[in-house]
Parts: sequence; C-alpha cells; structure tokens
Amino acid sequence: MAYLDRSRAEKLLDEANLDALILLSPESFYYATGAAPGVATMWRTAGAVAALIPSSASEPESAVVSDLFADMFRRSSHITDVRESPIWVETTTLDTTSTTPSIPEDTPASALIQTAWDAAGRASTFNRPTTFDPVICYRHLADALAERGHSGARIGFEGTALTVNDYDVFRRALPDVKLIDASSLIARLKMVKSKEEIINLRQAVQVAETGILGIRAAIGAGVTRNELAGSWQSAIEQQDEIKLTGSWEYISVGPDPWGGNRAVQKGDLIKVDVGCLVDGYTSDSARTFVFEQPSPLQTDLYNALLAGFSAGSQLLQPGVALSDVHQATTAAIRSAGFPGYTRGHFGHGLGASVGSEQWPFISADTTVAFEPGMVVAFECPWYINGLGGMIIENQLLITEDGHEMMNTLPLELIIVD
Repeated sequence: MAYLDRSRAEKLLDEANLDALILLSPESFYYATGAAPGVATMWRTAGAVAALIPSSASEPESAVVSDLFADMFRRSSHITDVRESPIWVETTTLDTTSTTPSIPEDTPASALIQTAWDAAGRASTFNRPTTFDPVICYRHLADALAERGHSGARIGFEGTALTVNDYDVFRRALPDVKLIDASSLIARLKMVKSKEEIINLRQAVQVAETGILGIRAAIGAGVTRNELAGSWQSAIEQQDEIKLTGSWEYISVGPDPWGGNRAVQKGDLIKVDVGCLVDGYTSDSARTFVFEQPSPLQTDLYNALLAGFSAGSQLLQPGVALSDVHQATTAAIRSAGFPGYTRGHFGHGLGASVGSEQWPFISADTTVAFEPGMVVAFECPWYINGLGGMIIENQLLITEDGHEMMNTLPLELIIVD
C-alpha cells in the first residue's frame, strides 16, 4: 500500500512552483509506490529505483524498478507506468503455465531461453552491470518527463538521497529540466500521516507497551540488562495479532546509562526506551523504573523531568509552534531546580525512516507548527553518568482540537519491589 497523499503533494508542489517530484531513497520509494525497493538499494546509493510524482494529483505516477523485482512491483503497486533497469542478477521469464505451448516440448533449453530473451527485447549486446547503472534509471526518468511534456520544467528531487558524485551523474542524465532540491518539501509531505500510517504507528506502540510490561515483570535482583532485553523480545513476540517488521531497544541498568550488562541491584534505575515496527513504521516510547526505593536525588531529578513533560504536553495542539513546546519544557525543568539543564530537542516526528527519529524536531530553532495528522514522540530524558538514565516519552497524534496520547502506561517513576 502506498502512503503518499497525492492531494497534499499537489498542494505542496504548487506552493513550491514545481511540476513534478522525484523520490530516490528506498524509504521514499516504498512510501510512494507501496512496493519493496529490492536488493539493489542495499548500498543506499541513488539510482537503483525512482518514483516520479507529477504535481497534478490526476496525472499518474511513474516508477523505475530493477528487472528482478518488476513483476513483484506490478503485483504490489498501483503504479502502471513501470520502467525496468537491469541489475547484476540474471533473470529470465519463461511461460510455464500455458496449456497450449507454441514451442514443442523437445525444444532445446538454449532455444527456449533465447526465445524468452527475444520476447523481452534483449539485445545481443546486452550485459548486466556489476550492481546497477544509475544512468539507466535516470534516463528512464528523463524519458518519462519528456513524454509528459515536462522538458524545461522545474522538477523537485530528493537531495538527501544523493551524494556529491551521485548528483553529478543525476544532473547530467536530466539536462532538459531545472532540478530543485525538494528535501524539505518531502519531509513536510511525510510529516502529516495518512489514516493507514496512523494505524501502523498505533499498533506498533500497542505492542511496545506489551514489551515494556514484560520488562517490568522481569526486573529483580541479579537480573542482567541483557536478560531484560530478552524479556522485551519475548513479550513482543508472544503477541500474534499484529505483524511486526522489526523492533529495537535502548535499555540500561544502573549508573551507566550507555551500556554494559549490569545485574540489577537495589536502588538501580532501569531506563527503557523501545520501539516496534509495523510495515516499517516505528513506535518510540520510554519509561523509567527503579528497583526498590529511589534515592532523594533520583526523585528530585525525575520530578523535574515530569514537570517539563507536563508543561510541554499542555501545548501539543494544532497551530502551536514546536519551538514553544521546547521553550515551555525547558523552562519547567529549570524552574524545578536545574537552571543549567539544556537539551537540543524534546521529541520528533515518527514514520518509516532509517532510524527512529524523523523530522520535524521539537527544538528551539524550528519554524514548524503542529498540524492535525502529525504523529510525534514527546520526550524528557536525562542521562547522568554515575546515576543512570531517566526518560519519560509518549507517542501522540495531533488531532483537530488537541492531541491523543497513544501510550497508556503511567508517567511516574515506577518502583519495582
């Protein structure tokens, strides 16, 4: 299923005076087409695949895919203008389903293969590349643009998917259009989620909370960090209603918030920052536990974070600048007795990306305001060497008149006896 909203894309492209958009990263390709990008994207070098999105929502998209995955793409995607680019893997299509074959059964294998190659239009000079040839992909894009009458047009492209060398090849292959880096536009396009994306993220955090409860149940004297991580994995794997495509965890035990395999001791903080993936969309939420009674220092520090979370949460609604949330959260933590506390951001967008954090960020310098349909993680962490990690983090949906917290677990420092 493709997640790209063509109506929103049309609006943003019109505002930027762009005639079309070219998406190049594996994640953006899947976002636009609903089909897996294939093995040629494993190196994250541009030119293995591409999606061309015209500015008009009524004009169909085009896709460049590897020949190995072309049939699968056609079965998976709504896009019908599909152009193939050869990769290193030899592949040939034989018709083995026909009940009335036109070729006799005793035809030599060499003749069968040659017939298949001829039917596919393979030239006698055809050779497969070492991996893939980005020039072929870009020429397909140039052809598609020319066929649509876009010669000389302003075309946005995903600049963040290109290295300097990649861009030089890309530019030379598309000499008849004006190329405009549209990375910020693409980020803004992905910022507001579709109904289906929200479902993915909601399901992902639902399973993640099951895993957090599994960790809580496993905490005890002598239990190691790695054993808690195993409890997390076991808990999320035991649920079978939601199909996960991945998971991640940042769990720490005791005074070192960054690693090690410490066994739980009395007074230890257990920081649990975890996520589950549904169709590539990752949740992100976190809680903090303490084994037996917290110290006064732990309590004071955590209460400051809780004050910051409470202050920032009151501003999570449409039209409010993300920078205002950052300011209010910082001010509350500082007012709680820690005037030097500083943090670059208190959360981020969520989606299907390389990591768990997606633009925009709840930071002091952002110019973005919340919009309905955004799904973000709002967090207040503090990692103190010698004491441990503490974090409060919820995943939430910005609604028409406020926000909906997708997490259900309590925010307070959780004491485990």
